[in-house]
Amino acid sequence: MDEYSALGSRGFYPGTDLGATWTKDAAFFRLWAPTAQSVSLRLYRGGDPGGDDRIAERPMTESVNGTWTASWEGDLHGVYYTYLVTVNGTLRESPDPYGQSSGINGRRSMVVDHARTAPQGWEQDPYRNQTPITDAVICEVHVRDFSIHISSGIRHRGKYLAFTETDTRTKDGVPTGLSYLKQLGITHVQLMPVYDFGSVDEGRSTGGQYNWGYDPESYNVPEGSYSTDPCHGEVRVRELKAAIQALHRAGIGVIMDVVYNHVYRQDDFSFNRIVPDYFSRIGSNGSGCGNDTASEHPMVRKFLADSVRYWAENYHIDGFRLDLAGLLDVDTVNAMMREVHTVRPDAYFYGEGWEMPTALTGEALPLTVQRNAALVPGFGFFNDSMRDGIRGSLFYPTAPGYVTGGFDSLEALLSCFLGRPAWAREPDSVINYISCHDDHTLADRIMLAMPGISRQELARRNRLAAAFNILSQGVPFFLLGEESLRSKPGPNGGFISNSYRSPDRVNALKWESFSDPDCVVTRRYYQGLIALRKRYPVFRLSGREAIDRQITLFPCPGDHTLAFLLNGERESFLVFFHPENEPLVVSLPQGQWDALVWENRAGTAPLEQFGNSAVLPPLSATVLRKEKE
Repeated sequence: MDEYSALGSRGFYPGTDLGATWTKDAAFFRLWAPTAQSVSLRLYRGGDPGGDDRIAERPMTESVNGTWTASWEGDLHGVYYTYLVTVNGTLRESPDPYGQSSGINGRRSMVVDHARTAPQGWEQDPYRNQTPITDAVICEVHVRDFSIHISSGIRHRGKYLAFTETDTRTKDGVPTGLSYLKQLGITHVQLMPVYDFGSVDEGRSTGGQYNWGYDPESYNVPEGSYSTDPCHGEVRVRELKAAIQALHRAGIGVIMDVVYNHVYRQDDFSFNRIVPDYFSRIGSNGSGCGNDTASEHPMVRKFLADSVRYWAENYHIDGFRLDLAGLLDVDTVNAMMREVHTVRPDAYFYGEGWEMPTALTGEALPLTVQRNAALVPGFGFFNDSMRDGIRGSLFYPTAPGYVTGGFDSLEALLSCFLGRPAWAREPDSVINYISCHDDHTLADRIMLAMPGISRQELARRNRLAAAFNILSQGVPFFLLGEESLRSKPGPNGGFISNSYRSPDRVNALKWESFSDPDCVVTRRYYQGLIALRKRYPVFRLSGREAIDRQITLFPCPGDHTLAFLLNGERESFLVFFHPENEPLVVSLPQGQWDALVWENRAGTAPLEQFGNSAVLPPLSATVLRKEKE
């Protein structure tokens, strides 16, 4: 940052009006460009950078704190613009880092009147978060994967509007789309990136194009390939809002997966084109993408905080998942949370707290990694101890885990069930998961560890893993399709782990397969587990003190069977996880015990009754309930 340390007052602009501000009589523009010799504003009729449809160009005036300003009379909603910035004698044209929408591929920003992009009833959009976050059940969804398969029965396949369609079904009558999510019982979807990303060309059909979207182009602009018309910037805004509104009306919150740790192309990113190399840590590659974000720079920190607030305010986003949060410093993440909580006090924040090599060392400024959880109160971290303990190490794809015969992580799993991995302050900082978009699906991982396994046994082991995740203290998270044995087979055998640019035949949800009997049983099992967790607060305690008071280990004869006694307000529960191929006899405390989770069924209604003992089925979870006298 030596190059920018001498900027003085030009090094930070505290105002809230960066970008284009629309009014019915005029639009106002403010750009932070402290090293520029000159800046001009250029207006266009259309958003296609290949078109010669310039309206006019006007010099901007140097203003306070390194900013440049201009105004333009008239209603500019739907007008596109760029900045022409001269730095060190070099002229560059750039979209606005604070741009709110754009034309094709984000090359021109667009002036937006948000009132004209709001679906009917937007101001009454009803959703508010479950509080605390331990009440949430989060499911990860990719916009294209969700609906692109023909068997989805959805008209707007691969688009934002797919989330607005109701009562969609497969030919066999299985609910799909939004109806399916409602039936599953989740409280939130986590949408994989929906900001404008660079790896899909919006100017041509997306046939043959695919990407997860972890390559940011314009942070405050919705991705155009998911809209029905990427050529007109207001369409992508309106349709994403419509999707969020539909999810909210269904009682489902929306968490946005944000990738602030790197950009698609460092030299071409708008912020770096305007203020050369300011946004990125030069030569730093902890992200594995050739650049890391310089969150320690004051105006980068402000930009990230402004960005999440913008999404929370204008799109009613209920929470944020920070990709590779460990590359961002704790001061920046705290600033992001503070900014959003001024408008949405109940918004969730969590992310990946992995320790990655980056040019900013932890000694210079602490990074947002698991071991620094105490420095970012209110921020949750993904629990890789549960992931690796249940299914096997991330780095050894065929290594067994608890549900596939590997029992080296029993102590770690005990802590995970109690919501207290070594780094966790409280259970609300623990995001439990076994599968996500990254790495193999849960079903594929089980098959890799146990080649030749039968479909029925695969389903049993999958259900055992799900029970541990959903019934543990903390916040349960899973990849959509895990509950229906989702698989990503490779073209030449095996399974694809990093399918970030694999075609639809690999990534799409094959809704037709959801009619498979083992999928049906497993899906209903997930629904039952979620319903059980939602009904009884003892499965979602929000504080460590309550966990220590209400949950104890229960003595059990099995060498690898984990058992717990949970004391609820009106009921006691016994929870058993039995990973062996043989049944196990267990003694029970005196009284009548009703099974709520038994073999391949789960829910809130009694399934079986037991007295002084029970025989645990092989490869299963069991939950027994007894009313308190």
